[in-house]
Parts: sequence; structure tokens; C-alpha cells
Amino acid sequence: MKVSCLQENLAKGLSIVSRAVAARSTLPVLGNILLATDQSRLRLSATNLEMTITCWIGAKIEEEGSTTIPAKTFNDIVGALPQGQVEMSLNVRTQSLNVRGGSFNNDVKCIDAQEFPIIPQADLTSGIHLNVTDLREMIEHVTFAAATDDARPILTGVLVKIEAGTVTFAATDGYRLAVRTAHLSSPAGEPVTAVIPARALAELGRVAGDQDEAAIMTLPPARAQVIFHLKDVELVSQLIEGAFPDYQHIIPRNYTSRTVMSTEAFLKACKAADIFARENAHTARFKITAGGELEPGMVEIDAQAAETGSNEARLDATVEGGSVEISFNVKYMVDVLNVISTPNVALETTTPSSPGVIRAVGLDDYLYVVMPMRTGK
Repeated sequence: MKVSCLQENLAKGLSIVSRAVAARSTLPVLGNILLATDQSRLRLSATNLEMTITCWIGAKIEEEGSTTIPAKTFNDIVGALPQGQVEMSLNVRTQSLNVRGGSFNNDVKCIDAQEFPIIPQADLTSGIHLNVTDLREMIEHVTFAAATDDARPILTGVLVKIEAGTVTFAATDGYRLAVRTAHLSSPAGEPVTAVIPARALAELGRVAGDQDEAAIMTLPPARAQVIFHLKDVELVSQLIEGAFPDYQHIIPRNYTSRTVMSTEAFLKACKAADIFARENAHTARFKITAGGELEPGMVEIDAQAAETGSNEARLDATVEGGSVEISFNVKYMVDVLNVISTPNVALETTTPSSPGVIRAVGLDDYLYVVMPMRTGK
């Protein structure tokens, strides 16, 4: 193998695929990045066996070939090289890769590419086309609500349902639920239901950040895998087996109080409350008071901490319905408000012991359900 490419392109490609490198593995090759020539481009791939990320960059190919190079060593070398052309040539017999850039010359011991796990190929003719902007937003709107521990592995994933002309993402950790839907540019064929690890989707959201073409999602038959294909990036993830909870019955169908507030003001108040609430399982009290004819409604948020002190914030609000006092995990409020971009947000409540619903005003295809906290009062 003998190739050359721009240092900045190589560095960008490495930053994308390196997130899939296995942190600890008994197989040394999983700590490596696969380098392979591929139709006048250089292909970089990394895998931890649960997730594989591949990136293609422009390159001048003088000799075809492939190898795998230690990820950390290669990242450090490329980061130290000056901008401009990077030349790489492989000694096949010794599996040593010479990496040259500017006045720097490096020889790195590699592992034969045949030892790298086989990467499944996506059948792009049968894939489902997703608007990349919708995909990024859906990932951002739901992945934070997935569980981060493995007590119930199914909850560490995001349920993806595709039916007719819509796609739905849903995630829950048992204490909150985030659901986002979007319309497909063209109706899908057979309905699709899959549970994809939230971490894999979060990585997909990152690498899709500067993409402007449609993403193609494919589910290879009998492989328990999903493949997302972008213009220059492809991500393969194992699916999570098991039955995802039926979340529809968790979503309240009505409310007795609907409170509309400024998203920015509500977020700032919740962040301030959490400074004190984090000592008490992030519990904060929300007192919602309906307004009169001449005065607006009011939301009071207060948090108490035995060691730190107390906090109280008051927000003007439009309150439809009666007054209510309810406690929530205020960190869960901060999490959802951080991803809502609409100017106003609505909090729908019924009783102090019933779930609350957060909706982005003007965005009908997103909702967030959060369970109340018991305060012992």
C-alpha cells in the first residue's frame, strides 16, 4: 500500500472513527484502526465489536493495500504532523507503515488487516432514507433520556419505529420518557421496529453534524445489526434484543393545568435550583399559581439543601387551569430544556403524584414525560 492525503483530512477522519476503538480488549487488533484503499479513496475503520465507524477521505493511491495501525499512536503522530501532504507506505512483509509528513518520518508496527473483524456491507438499494437534519434533531431530543447503567439493558437503547411515512424515536430510563417523530420523504415498505444503543445513536449524531445529504438506514436480514450510511461516513451497530416497554400508556392523555413559560427563563431557573437540589436527589418543588384578570400566572421553583442552603425563583407564566404544587427531579428538567430550541415551553400536570409532560410550544412532534418526586409531605 502506498497512499498520500492531506494531514487535515486524515486528522478529521481519525477523530470520527477513533470513538469506536475498543478501550480495553483481549484482541490487540481492536485497538487498531483499519486503513484500506477503496476506489481512489482511503478508508478508515474502527470497531469495538458492538459499534463500527468507517470514514472515507480523499487520497492519491499509488499502490492498493490495507493494514491496521495502533489507534493512539497513529492519532498522536498525525496530530504532530504539519499541515499538507502525508505520505504512507506499507512494508507488507514486516507490516510496518512508514508515515512521512514535512520533516517528520515515522515507522509504525502494524497488524495484518486480515485479523480485523469483517465489516458488513449496506444494501443501499433497500434502505430507508432519512432527512439528516431530522435525524440529528431526533437523536439529540431522545438519547439523553436512555438509561446509562446496564441493570435493564433494553433501557440503554432507543426504540426506532418506522411505519408508512413516519419514523419515531423513543427512550426511557424508567423515570422519564422522550418521544420524537418525523415524516419520511417517501413512505417505507415494511414496518420496522428496532432498539439501537443510545451511545451508537449519539455517535451518529456527532458524525452527522456536517453532513447535508440524506442518511440511509438498513437492517441486514438475520444479522441483528443496523447500518447508517452517510456521504463519507458509515456506522454499524448491534441491536439490543428484548421487548422495549410499551410507553404509550405512560403518556398522560389529559391535564388539569397547562403552564407556558419562556424556555430560556425556565432553563436558567432550573439550573439555579439544581445547585441546591443536587444534595437532595435533585428534588425541587414547583408551585404553579393561576393568574387573575389583571396579573399573570406564576411558577415558583424552590430547592432546599441542609448543607448548602436554599434557592427560590419566580417566573411569569400563562397558566391554563388550576393551581398545583408538584416536585420533580430538576436535573431531568435541565436535560430536556437544553435541547428545546423553541422560545416557549409548556408544562402539563394533573395531580402531584402524576407524571408531568413537557412540550416545545410550536413543535407538535416532540414530548417529554417526567415522573414526579415524592417529598414526604
